This record gives sequence, structure tokens and C-alpha cells, in this order.
Amino acid sequence: MDFTKGMHRFTVVPSLTGELARLQTIAYNLWWTWEPEAVELFKRLDIDLWQQTRHNPVEMLGILQQTTLDKLTTDEGFMSQLKQVDEKFREYLSARTWFERTCNGGRPMSVAYFSMEFGIHESLPTYSGGLGILAGDHLKSASDLGIPLVGVGLLYRQGYFRQYLNIEGWQQELYPENDFYNLPLTLERDASGAPLAVELNMPSRKVTAHIWRVQVGRVPLYLLDTNLEENAPEDREITAQLYGGDLEMRIRQEILLGIGGIRALHLLGITPNVCHMNEGHAAFLALERTRLLMEEHGIRFAEAMEAVRAGNVFTTHTPVDAGIDHFPPDLLEKYLGRYYRFLGLSRDEFLALGRINPKNSHEAFCMAVLALKLADHANGVSQLHGEVSRLMWKNLWPELPDEHIPITSVTNGVHTKTWLSNEMAGLLTRYLGNRWREDATDPLLWKRVAHIPESELWRTHERCRERLVLFARRRLKDHLKQVGATAKEIAQADEVLDPEALTIGFARRFATYKRGTLLFRDLARLEKILGSTDRPVQIIFAGKAHPHDTEGKELIREIFQHSLDSRFRGRIVFIEDYDMAVARHLVQGVDVWLNTPRRPLEASGTSGMKVAFNGGLNMSILDGWWPEGYQGNNGWAIGKGEVYDDLDYQNEVEGRAIYDLLEKEVVPLFYDRGPDGIPRGWLAFMKASLQTLCPLFSTERMVQEYTRTMYRPSFAHWEMLSADGLALAVDLAGWKGDIRRTWHQVRIAGIEAKTPTEVPLGAVIPVTVNIILGDIPPDQLSADLYCGVLDSRGNIVGGELVPLAWEEATGDGAHRFYGEIESRFCGRHGFMVRVMPRHPKLGPVYEQGSIAWG
Repeated sequence: MDFTKGMHRFTVVPSLTGELARLQTIAYNLWWTWEPEAVELFKRLDIDLWQQTRHNPVEMLGILQQTTLDKLTTDEGFMSQLKQVDEKFREYLSARTWFERTCNGGRPMSVAYFSMEFGIHESLPTYSGGLGILAGDHLKSASDLGIPLVGVGLLYRQGYFRQYLNIEGWQQELYPENDFYNLPLTLERDASGAPLAVELNMPSRKVTAHIWRVQVGRVPLYLLDTNLEENAPEDREITAQLYGGDLEMRIRQEILLGIGGIRALHLLGITPNVCHMNEGHAAFLALERTRLLMEEHGIRFAEAMEAVRAGNVFTTHTPVDAGIDHFPPDLLEKYLGRYYRFLGLSRDEFLALGRINPKNSHEAFCMAVLALKLADHANGVSQLHGEVSRLMWKNLWPELPDEHIPITSVTNGVHTKTWLSNEMAGLLTRYLGNRWREDATDPLLWKRVAHIPESELWRTHERCRERLVLFARRRLKDHLKQVGATAKEIAQADEVLDPEALTIGFARRFATYKRGTLLFRDLARLEKILGSTDRPVQIIFAGKAHPHDTEGKELIREIFQHSLDSRFRGRIVFIEDYDMAVARHLVQGVDVWLNTPRRPLEASGTSGMKVAFNGGLNMSILDGWWPEGYQGNNGWAIGKGEVYDDLDYQNEVEGRAIYDLLEKEVVPLFYDRGPDGIPRGWLAFMKASLQTLCPLFSTERMVQEYTRTMYRPSFAHWEMLSADGLALAVDLAGWKGDIRRTWHQVRIAGIEAKTPTEVPLGAVIPVTVNIILGDIPPDQLSADLYCGVLDSRGNIVGGELVPLAWEEATGDGAHRFYGEIESRFCGRHGFMVRVMPRHPKLGPVYEQGSIAWG
């Protein structure tokens, strides 16, 4: 018998009245997660319960007895602290923000940030790794800066898995159920009190999703949940696990995120004019935005799409094609056949949106390609990743030189206040003042780090290392109890690690390209480094492998086995169940952060940035963000950025480089102490790291950069195209159709340039170009000289564009254009002529197949 039928349900909530009601208000706004005084306030309720609930004040308030809560009102110290935190909270929400000071005016910009995962705090397990942590930090900085932004994602019943290791070190997975009613979530309801419900069409049935809100400071995050009784059992599983299930589950999740997410905002009365896709998972949102415009204005897909494209931003985090979602045509037909036909698209037209080569019927539908085609702005997440992405996707723009491919880069950052230790925050406030909390991007401010006394900086860092060692011991004891270790083995856990030894951290997702075991290639040499009695070194590892990644799990098992080896016992520790709480202890306490990816497979990486803010030093392959951060005196580079075809040889070379750095530079610098025990050379590196890295690698700088270079230009472009009932968007779609029909008439008939064999530096080279335009007016065409230095193969490197001016019509559709090349550099040079369409209002517009070179 199904006992759930006919059941009456209700939710029990703590009864907090008067001043205590503010405690609940603060608990439901995740502002408290980056405000140390608020964290201390909740700890004060019950420190043991704080640990048991994974630092979840909402759950704590539900567990504490009413009598205990009532007693708090008579605790003058607690009530005084509550008043202080409440005042700080109110002040934060009402303060004038960076966006209001610098960007306000005109019609309101509204940004929606879509991501498959959000890592805001360990008590809300809706994240797996770097992508989610970055998304969470993005929302926090958007809140701090006052960006008019909302987040959109999915609410997973089980989230990402909890990890534990068996007695041999093999990763095991647990999927505990999240109790939404004991999390900082609010169910969105209509005026009558009924939950707002999003409806989606799946094959042969409808799926309903409820909308939950998480308040992140000033920013609301809306999460969709399909675990509802009215849904079919298989549809309730759509929001069961993050990255769980097969390809079919993935497409259902991505339909829910993209199409369902836009519908959810529509239900809430939010119409974003800029949508930011954090990876390609959310790319279907562009189709739903287009559908809404088609319905509202009675226009065709191509016309609505011009406005939608203008208001889309896409960030790619993946430097390899294998890491991107591809769907076979049959699966798309099953789930979106009815949908694309409603948009007025044929099967081939729809599939072409997700293919590099629209005519290749064997090519799968790629979500990143869909996002790139339907976004006006696209970027990688570091300068190197921007270069890699341009090479990776250059076939989407086959007629453009690599440097003109429209994928830029915005290097990632971290939310300073989330990851900074209380000790380091206090130290910075003493010597830098309070302004670093409000504006972490000012390099002159960070120069003041030079004034921090060396002894004070060292003692501050030592306290954080001591706390990390105590934390690692506690977690190791918990693990030993779990696997049934003896009382003696559990007691010995109190002796592992040395609070004063050089401590290296390595914690991340255990994917094979990150090479978590590179350090173990020469065990004899590693033993000498770790086993020194006068200069000891120790390593703390943490991280999860994807449940289906057997090779990643094997790496974890190998490290765990090495930690049991008598040569390394007590010097190597693996902390299980890596989450944001573990990450905070690690990045705040390590001396060196080790990063060993295969270049260029680390798109950015952010954990090393968190370490830098806490005074730790980075030792990394020159990949991701580190080529931008490394300056020689602020950390160490493993190698010089070489890439070898032979992976085993590369591992050998870079493994030796790690040992060389540790033996000759890192360990001696750490243990070279003055009479007072202070390592002055090491502290010079620490100060250089703080001064050079902190102003650049915060999400405050990152979100400001997104706002200036992407959100505001995207909003302005959207506003232009959508004005007057989308008049310009309709015009643009028609104009592109005309250009496609007549472009075959365009050709470059002749080029005249007075270029002797040798040209003196500073000389001007006149160039005349004759171009056949056919029926295209000269003002609808952009002609340029593409010129620059030639490489050894005769290709232009880093070319620049010099505009050609129209001079006169020469008859029969031919026209003469003129320009001049200034020879500013010595060496071998060359030039080409480029012709492309030019819209009367929007300027040059690139369309595949509508460009001519001569």
C-alpha cells in the first residue's frame, strides 16, 4: 500500500520572536558565509552541533530546543553580538555599491548567470569542483559590487557524492539525501501561496519543476527541483545527482537548466537582457529566449535570434573537446523535435546550430558550438586558455586569422573574503586599512604589504599551519575509526605531521591530466626530501575522482598506499571527502601549493589563487592562470612551459624538475633562518606573492571585468537591436539574407602596391585595390589591409588591420579603394586584402562564407 497518498504535510520551523528573529533572517542569507563575525555568532550557539551540521545554521536552529533559544535572550554577550552582526548585515544591504557609483544610468541592465553547479558553502552541497566554486564566488562578488544579477541552477536532492576511503584507500561514494527544509532555501510561491511551477515537455509527458531561492547577499539564486509527486519516477531523478546518469539524463538536465531556467525567471517576473552561460550546459536558454521574443513580437526565428544573440555571454572552461557535451541527432529529435519545429526550424537547420560544419550529417550536436554561435561575447578563463580556445574552435570562423577569432579571455579569480583566514584578514586590516575589503583590486594598496613586520607575518602564517595540522589529524582519526583501526593506530594519528615543518598541499579533482602522483616517480629521492630530520617536509593531499573514473580512483589509492609506507608515514596524509571546508583549511595553512597539470589542459585553476591571499606560495606548471601570475620572486615554475609529444618523457622531465626545485630552492629558502627563527628570504617571496597576485586574481576584479567588457556592451547591443519592437533585429536578419544571396558577386579584381624589395623603416607604402561589388553598395562593405611580420613559413603573425577608403566607382560594379601601410618595424613583412559585409548601423559583420581575401 502507498502510505504517501492522502497524507497531510506541514513544515515545522523554529519559533524565533523579537530580536532573535534576526538570527533566522541572517541564517537564510548566505552573506554570513563570508562574514567572520556572523560565523562566530552561529558557532556560539553550539560548537559541537556546528560541526555535526556541516556548519549549517538553519539546521542548527531547527535542532536546538526552544528552551535553549529562549535562554539566548538573557545572554547579554550573545545578544550584543547578534545586534552587531545584524547592523553590519543591514549596512551591507543598504550601502552604495561599485555598480551604482560607476555604471548606473540609462535603462536597467539585468543579468542572469546560468550554471550547472554553484559552490557557495559546504552546507549547501550543489557543487562538485572548480566550476561550481567559481560560480559561487561570482555571485558573491556580484553581490558585493551591486551588479543587477540573478543566478539560475538546479537543486540536487543528493548533490555531489560524499567520499570515504576503504582500508586499502579505494574511493567509495555515499549519496546522502539533502533535506531542503533544513537548508537556507525558500520555495517561491504565487499570490495564493501555491508553489510556482515550471512546465516542460519531455517525450510523451510533461515535467514540472518547483523554484527554490537561495539569497546570496544582494543576489538571488534560483534552483529548479523536479522531485515532485506529480512527475514520473524517471523525471523526479532529473535533479537527483549532479553529473549523474547517462547521456539521456544529461540532456534532460540541460533542457531543465536552459529552457526551464528562462521559464522560471519569466514566472518570477524577471526578464534578463543579458544571459551569461557558465559553460555550454545552459546553451538551450538561447532557444527559449528566442521563442519568447517570437511569440511576443510575431517574428521569425532568424529575426528574434539576432536580438537574443546580442544579449548572450558564453564562458568556456574546457580546453579539450572530450570534456564538452555532444548529443547524437536521435536524442535531440526525441527531446527537442517538437520544440524546434515550433520555432519554425527544419531538422537540418536545428542541428546546424550545434555543428561546426552544418553540412556534416555525421557530426554530433555540440553544446559549446551552440553557445558560441548564439552568444555575442565568448571567453576563456585565462589568457593561455583564450589562446587554446581560439585554436580549438577556429573552424567555426574558417576565414579569420587566429588572432581575430572572437573568443577573448577573462582570467578567473577568487572571492577574497570567503577564502581568507581570520588571522590574515586581521593582519591586512592592521597594515592596509579597511579599504582592501571594499576594493581588493588596487595594486598601490597591496604595496603596503611591504610595511608588515616580518615576524608578525610569519607568526600569523604559522598559526594557520598549526590549525591545518590539527584539522588533518582530526580528520585522519575519523577515517581510522570508520575503517575499524585499532586504538593504538587511532592514538598515533595525533603524532602525524609536524606543525612547524614545510607543508605542501595538493588538493583538486583527481583527473588523470592533473597528475596527482607525479611527485612519486622517484621514491628514493622523495624519501630523502621528506625524511630529513633537520629540514622536514610533509604533504597533505585531498580530492575526489568522478565515480566512473577508475584511473582517477587508482591515483587516490596509490597516494593513500604511499601514506602507509614506513618511509613516508606521518609525512603524507590524504584527507577524505574534499569539500569547501577542507579547502579552506588547506589554502589557509599550507606553505606551498603544488599544481602539476599537463599543459595546456588546465583552463585556469583557482585554488592557487586562494593560497596566495593567505600568504602561501605557488609551485606550478606554467598552465592556466600561473603564466600570468608567476614573476620569478613570488613562487616557482615547474619547467618553462614546454610540451612534449611523449607523455612519459614529459612526466620524467617535470618530475625531476619538482625534486630539483624542492632540494635546491624551496626547502633551503624555508629553513634558512636568522637568530630569531624568521626565514627572511621566504618572507620576501610571501610579500612579493601578496603584492603581485592579490590585486589581480580576485573575483572582484573578474566580475568588474565581465561587467565592463561583456555585460554592459552586450546590454547596449541588445538594447539597440530590441528597440522599437525589435526593428533593427528584423532589419539585420533581412540584411544578412540579402548579403548571403549576393555575396558571390564580390571579388578582388586587382591590387596595386609600390613595394620594392627593401623598404626603409618609416616609409609609407600606398596600396590601391580594385573590388567588384556587384549589387552591394560600397557603404555596405568593409575593406581592409591585413598586414604584419611574416614567420618562417610565410604566415602573418599578430597582424593588424588598416582600413581601405572608397575612392570611386570604375564601372561595371567595380570600385577603387585606397590605403597606406606604415613600415614601423624591421624584418620580413606581408599584407593581404580582406573584404567583408558592413551593416549601415552595426559596422562590420562576420558571417561564415561572407568574407573575401586577396
